[in-house]
Amino acid sequence: MDMSIDQLVVMSQAWIPVLLQYSGKLALAIVTLLIGWWLISKLTSKVSALMDGRKVDRALSSFIGSLASIVLKVLLIISVASMIGVETTSFIAVIGAAGLAIGLALQGSLANFAGGVLIMLFRPFKAGDFIEAQGISGSVDYIQIFHTVLRTGDNKVVIVPNGTLSNGIITNHSRQSTRQVLYDVKLDYDADLAKAREVLLELSKDARVHQEPAPVVVVSSLGETSINLSLRMWTAAGDYWPVIFMLNESVRDRLRAEGVELAQPPRMVQMVQQGKAD
Repeated sequence: MDMSIDQLVVMSQAWIPVLLQYSGKLALAIVTLLIGWWLISKLTSKVSALMDGRKVDRALSSFIGSLASIVLKVLLIISVASMIGVETTSFIAVIGAAGLAIGLALQGSLANFAGGVLIMLFRPFKAGDFIEAQGISGSVDYIQIFHTVLRTGDNKVVIVPNGTLSNGIITNHSRQSTRQVLYDVKLDYDADLAKAREVLLELSKDARVHQEPAPVVVVSSLGETSINLSLRMWTAAGDYWPVIFMLNESVRDRLRAEGVELAQPPRMVQMVQQGKAD
């Protein structure tokens, strides 16, 4: 029994300094972890609030906030581990190798993610806009981190990857509040141009057509078989297609009623020679 007490005393004399040394490092590491965790939460909240103030898309704001929080917390844990004497060099190397492998495996997804970030930051379009991109026309239903969902005029849902969308040409028909209607009419060379101009300007008095700037009718070109008149006027963006459809239905009948003939397309005549039997 006495021997055991003596051994305990000797062991305590050997271990107590070590415990005191490491307990101090451990206490400092715990304090650092708690304070760092709190600071990271505050920082990510500030970043999210800043992006919300700049009208950044909520999905992007949430994703960036979460990503920043995870990265900072991982760095904090590595720093705390090094404070208590844990070798972190190999740990960092493993994380780097894993990140490289994941990046190579997800090249397409990362490109789409980068495209989504660019779209949400620079906002070439927003939900509800009518756009043309990648050979597709449709209204933007919503924008996700990796893809954008379009709804076509015949109610088809088209999912476009953000990588290709952000690197291609985008035509946004809803960005401006007004659009110019350019409506071309081909007339016969014998047609009365003054009467045709009068008819077209009369049709432009539709309530959906802006009268300032005033609609104009010009001779846009002289074709081989026709004189090409162009009616040019401005409408609200939402009235563009209804006005085009109205003109398609009315122009021909109104011109004919006034005795103005449209140009006839050239006719192709095929000569077929029938051989005589011997």
